[in-house]
Amino acid sequence: MSKLIYSAITSVDGFVEDDSGNFDWGAPDAEVHGFINDLERPIGIYLYGRRMYETMLFWETAHNVPDQPYVIQDFSEIWQAADKIVYSKSLDAVSSARTRIERDLDPEAIRQLKAAAAADITVGGAELAGQAISTGLVDELRLFIVPVLVGGGKPTLPDHIRLDLQLLDERRFRSGVTYLRYSVSAL
Repeated sequence: MSKLIYSAITSVDGFVEDDSGNFDWGAPDAEVHGFINDLERPIGIYLYGRRMYETMLFWETAHNVPDQPYVIQDFSEIWQAADKIVYSKSLDAVSSARTRIERDLDPEAIRQLKAAAAADITVGGAELAGQAISTGLVDELRLFIVPVLVGGGKPTLPDHIRLDLQLLDERRFRSGVTYLRYSVSAL
């Protein structure tokens, strides 16, 4: 059975974007990006909300941009190799290969997907991940804590949820970013 993993780049005060919708403060340097690539390489399916999908569409054509660093080229290939499911009520069509649209996050369908998948699955986007966490679907959290306070914005994790977590791994990077990997013990 595969795991459902929520991976996010977050500020120290717990936001994936600031009040203006900006997240450029979270752009990983080459060291962090290479580490993320290694974590993402075995992922078989990405689950996205519409906004996160639209942000990630860059990776569909990033390999065509001249003089991209190796970590960008590498992640582009990783992203293109995985299947993608976009959860959206408003999106009519997708702009990437290996992608389909679902209108609602159905917990039972996700459980079946986890049981049938040959590789792990990630959920991207704080709102969609919050739904998955709230319904007990997420097995693991992978948080990249950026040494910045943004003072408000979109929270990384949902409110009013109690989860017991077990620390599985941690790593510090030269940039000051800290990686924390937790398994979800109980809901």
